[in-house]
Amino acid sequence: MSQNPVITCRNFHSGTWHDASDGPIERHNPATTELAALAPRSTAADVDAAVASAVEAFRTWRRTLPAERARCLHDLAAACTPRIDDMAAAITREQGKPLDEARGEVRKFITALHYYAEEAQRVFGQTIPNDVAGFTSIVEKEPVGPVAGIVPWNYPIELIGWKLAGATAAGCTIVIKPSEYTPGCAQVLSECVADVFPPGVVNFVHGDGSTGKALVEHPAIAKVAFTGSMRTGQEIFRSVTGITGLSLELGGSCPMVVTGRSDVAAAVKGAARRSFRNAGQICIAINRIYVHDSVYDEFVTGLADAADALKVADGIAVPSADVGSLTMDETYRRTLDHIADARERGASVVAGGGPVEELAPGLFLRPTVVADAPDEALVMHEETFGPLVGVARYSDLDEAIARANAAPGGLAAYAYTDDTRETFTLARELDFGNVAVNNVDAGIINAPYGGRRESGFGSEHGHEGLENYLQLKHIRLRHGAR
Repeated sequence: MSQNPVITCRNFHSGTWHDASDGPIERHNPATTELAALAPRSTAADVDAAVASAVEAFRTWRRTLPAERARCLHDLAAACTPRIDDMAAAITREQGKPLDEARGEVRKFITALHYYAEEAQRVFGQTIPNDVAGFTSIVEKEPVGPVAGIVPWNYPIELIGWKLAGATAAGCTIVIKPSEYTPGCAQVLSECVADVFPPGVVNFVHGDGSTGKALVEHPAIAKVAFTGSMRTGQEIFRSVTGITGLSLELGGSCPMVVTGRSDVAAAVKGAARRSFRNAGQICIAINRIYVHDSVYDEFVTGLADAADALKVADGIAVPSADVGSLTMDETYRRTLDHIADARERGASVVAGGGPVEELAPGLFLRPTVVADAPDEALVMHEETFGPLVGVARYSDLDEAIARANAAPGGLAAYAYTDDTRETFTLARELDFGNVAVNNVDAGIINAPYGGRRESGFGSEHGHEGLENYLQLKHIRLRHGAR
């Protein structure tokens, strides 16, 4: 593998690669500005071709035995394993996260493939007694049809995995539209898919927002599975027809509550990890923290020290770095704007606060903590999606919960307390799809993961992540037996 390979991407459908009608889209390394990948800008005609491939393959894939679907997913995991470094290096060059972290992402993708391979064989119906003799009702579950999978740039391989694995395990075919910011790692994945799945079951179509719009509005698509921003999710919600299924995993401003009865050192460690991992570019990153008066100063001092200790570096040059570059200039500028806004509203910057000048022109920011942030500060109610967290004090737990619930969205919330009553109060009253108490891992592959309100609907992960691609059929039989 060369030091700075430029990956040339092509659409993949019908079991082979195709040139698109328009393009190219250039993707540059956000850490170095070097060219990382070239991808086509697919038109509606290109989307038509990819969808037609998925429609044709669905005719036979939907009838494939679950054991055969499981074998394909296990085989894909095996095909991807020797290419972990290839995919990880592409992720780092396109997206910016450190190489070791990118390797971890690809390994989690492989875990998802194995998990859903097993879940494919655990789709059960039921038999329902009737109110008259001689009849039996059978409820079966069938795949919904061809799926459009729209994935973002922050976890460009792992999030493909959630949709690809769940959909194909259920018997659906899928057309995946990778982010235009991370096309190269998807190209590497398509090369693995080509060796494993029958033609047309898994397809890739590259492009920008217009390509995604053509895909989600396509009349032959039975379901759209989207992960991304609230704004784009709302646009998709308005774009799909009334007969197209839809699941949305959107972002949100995720809070943490630290009570006076918590293990402060553990809370600091958790906050530093979940606030700044992937440079804060995670849908479940901690954006705002509410800390009880009695431990506030101790917590702020600890978090500031932890943030300052994080190693910020080019993720290829320093694979073990804690924080790499941001992915896009928009996020870089928004983070700086949120820091400036917090300062103007009276908050104190106690760690970080600006660019890493020695790494310019890369999009590097120092992990930043702002203390005494008022609720009106942007960081306390808008999703920054960068390496910034705001901290505020509270005196009454009910007040902290109300403030945590006040921001739009409801994807994930976190809490630290060693008190049993506080634990169950926080777990029940925080109005979020995922609540993690005394840890910061709000999602695991074998439990449902999804948001509330502006953070979307539908579940990924767990068996529910497969059920999202199934529909029910009631078969009522008159057999005459008594």
